[in-house]
Amino acid sequence: MNRPAPLILSSVDPQLTALIRELPRPTSGRVIVGIAGSPGSGKTTLARSLVRAIGPGAAYLPMDGFHLADIELERRGLLDRKGAPETFDAFGYARLIETLRARPNHTVFAPDFERGLEQPLAAARSIEPSDDIIVAEGNYLMLSGKAWSAVRRQLDTAWHVVTDAALRRHRLIARHEAFGKAPDAAREWVRIVDEPNARLIESREGAADRILDLRHWMPPVDVE
Repeated sequence: MNRPAPLILSSVDPQLTALIRELPRPTSGRVIVGIAGSPGSGKTTLARSLVRAIGPGAAYLPMDGFHLADIELERRGLLDRKGAPETFDAFGYARLIETLRARPNHTVFAPDFERGLEQPLAAARSIEPSDDIIVAEGNYLMLSGKAWSAVRRQLDTAWHVVTDAALRRHRLIARHEAFGKAPDAAREWVRIVDEPNARLIESREGAADRILDLRHWMPPVDVE
């Protein structure tokens, strides 16, 4: 079966929320939607906007909360590659999504990433038993390999976000500068770290159920 043509968005189109509401419900009644894309593509803003558009009963679950802390990255010699797939606890993220699929009758707390600290922050988000739509968002939701494949298997549907490459790089440089990097260092980090990651993510576009084209996205997109 051919994949649908890319869905071109200029805002959170009602078609998106309709696609989610029409998904077959598992036994628990809870649906997990995955939104992936390259750094700076706008996936975080889209995911948050989508949760707001759905309203009560929707919750946001960022992959970035599963960044390894700097102290662990130093131990592993990975601090200069922070943001690459191996700098995340992918198995931990998969286990959390598996727990959420089971829909326990208690609040489930999840980590987030604090940009001001540049560190993960434990129990920064909560998913309530009444939440029946979870929007999971992150760079690597569709990567191959044992850990990331475990994440993909937990998703009822997975969407891949694309946008203009030059705009995406501009956002990344702005993000790095906003959080303390000098302009030259920000550009070098994008070249050495972010762009190889982006190429890897784009190579997995075929694992998505739907492509979302944000090149015409009108609202200002956060630097994520």
